[in-house]
Order: sequence, then C-alpha cells, then structure tokens
Amino acid sequence: MAQEFTIKSTNIEDKINQLLPSQGGAQPGVDFSASTMVVPIVDLTETAEGGAQREDLQKAYTLVNTITYDITNTTTTIANTPGFYKLVGTVSGRLVTSGVKAEIEITDGTTTKILVYNNVLSPDGTTAYQSFAIPYDLIVKLEAGDTLQGRSSNSTSAVTGIARQIADISGNLVNP
Repeated sequence: MAQEFTIKSTNIEDKINQLLPSQGGAQPGVDFSASTMVVPIVDLTETAEGGAQREDLQKAYTLVNTITYDITNTTTTIANTPGFYKLVGTVSGRLVTSGVKAEIEITDGTTTKILVYNNVLSPDGTTAYQSFAIPYDLIVKLEAGDTLQGRSSNSTSAVTGIARQIADISGNLVNP
C-alpha cells in the first residue's frame, strides 16, 4: 500500500512554479505531496511532435537535402553550417608522381584536423602507375566557425561523395 507524505522544499516549489505556472503552483498555501507508489512515466513528446522516425530513415538522402561533391586538384568546402553531418564516399587517386594526396578535413581557419587521409608514395621508389580508393562513412560535428572541406593534391586524386545535415548543433534531428 502506498504512503503519502508532504514535500516542503522551496527549490522544488520554485521549479514547479517555473515549469507549470498554470497549475496553481504560484498560489500560497499549496503543499506538494509525494507517494511511495511506483507510477511508470512514458515520454511521448517526440512522437506527439511528429519527430519520431527510425534512425536509418532519418539519415536518408533526398533530392533536396543531399550535398554532392567531386573534388579534384583543389580544396572545396563541403559544409560550413554548424551541426552534425553524415558523409559517404571515397578518397581516390592514381599515382603518377610521388605524394598523391586526397583528404577530408575540418578547419576553423587556424587549426586543421584531417578525418580521412591518403598519401600514396611509390613503394619501390619509382613513379609507376598505381591506384588507390578508400571508402569512408563518417558522422561529423561542425561548431560555429568550422568548415568541412575536401582536398585533392593534383588532377590524379579525388575526393568524391555525398553529405547531408542530420542534426542541428543542439542535436535536434533534421528529417529528410
């Protein structure tokens, strides 16, 4: 059998007044009570707001939300809006001179962090033709001022793929 008891806490009263002002919490002389009875709580907020979607469906690419890129012999911005991004693609190249590079990186203009990197050097010291392709599947968070970019060192290397924002900077999902 459940027991009832009164709660006397100004902190709890203040919080209830802040969260539920229309429930009479601001009226003097109202006591808050508690019970030892276990009451299950089911949070349906996300579903009620229409935001419930399976995770795999939430990350779907569409005609309007997909960023495509094919970067060769240059550095190109993929995204610079704060939030979370899903990227899928390859860094690839053909070694015709030593040091062919293809990479994906985050920069704030001062510091750069490489997320996917490939630097092909000829294993036998020659410049014989050799090819490489490395797939990637990333989820990246961009803070304010960050830029996600692809970099290709020459015309025989490339960063190709697709990206899409899956959540804003606060983690609120961006549905397709």
